[in-house]
Amino acid sequence: MSLLLIRGPERRAHHNEPPPPLPPQILRGLAARAAAAGKTLTVRVCANEAEYLHALDSARRAHTELLLLDPGSAAGSARLHEAVDHTGIPYIEVHDDACEAPEPRLPPSPACLAVAQGYRAQSYTLALEMALEHLGCAECESERHVGT
Repeated sequence: MSLLLIRGPERRAHHNEPPPPLPPQILRGLAARAAAAGKTLTVRVCANEAEYLHALDSARRAHTELLLLDPGSAAGSARLHEAVDHTGIPYIEVHDDACEAPEPRLPPSPACLAVAQGYRAQSYTLALEMALEHLGCAECESERHVGT
């Protein structure tokens, strides 16, 4: 597994729920872009913090190259912060909400390469481009170039 996108729970009506699915055209585009760069992209959708922690542990054991993390409502969890640091895997924090200036919601970490936020579902596309550039394969099959 090269890249792993983990989407965290959303808080609705006083309980956590999985985030709404990404639009199919975004998912297809992400998978196709990763494949064109010679990478695989796996997406994990988590309904609660425990699932998110399990996904991080699985990523560490699978020697994932880079994480795209959307912590959702688990962003304030001390256990999540510790687990992210424990993986030792570089990551890009992703948020699909509209915002003028990207702000990290996870605590500062040397493993955090960037924050992609403010472009709704396209934030995931931006994060993937940053990830591929970090891994040295951004120019494979693409004219796009995003600085990180």
